[in-house]
Amino acid sequence: MKRLSPEIINFFQSQGFVIVSTVDKEGFPHSSCKALVKIDSEGRLYLVDVYSGVTTENLKRNPLVSVSAVDEYRFIGYCLKGRASIVTGGHFNQEIIKKWEDTVTSRLAKRMLTNLSKDKSHGHHPEAKLPSPQHLIVIEVEQIVDLSPRHLKKEV
Repeated sequence: MKRLSPEIINFFQSQGFVIVSTVDKEGFPHSSCKALVKIDSEGRLYLVDVYSGVTTENLKRNPLVSVSAVDEYRFIGYCLKGRASIVTGGHFNQEIIKKWEDTVTSRLAKRMLTNLSKDKSHGHHPEAKLPSPQHLIVIEVEQIVDLSPRHLKKEV
């Protein structure tokens, strides 16, 4: 496992979601949005997957995965590559469940405040309709790819 710097941890924690890429049964990339619930310095990411669909099936066949996030305003991003495992709902740590609930509540509140401030009268709040997580994707990071353009990277 690859240790993660505080900079990378903070970057991923500040994102609303991440893009998870797996390989489908025909060998093509499959990308989907997932909520990052926890990331630690040891190199583990914890993602909630509320829909047991294509990503889950792909990971059962092939655990290789990449998780990407970018900040288009700051023009930076990272891709974390590694191996995933699936943890079923009965084995969730209560801390993970609490963080997921806090994430959904925060996103719903932000959406509602944005709608109010922009005088949008529709009641479209998809977070309120999310199902409970059935499983968790745990990724052990093996490679870190800095997606920032070379000429904009910090000198070390």
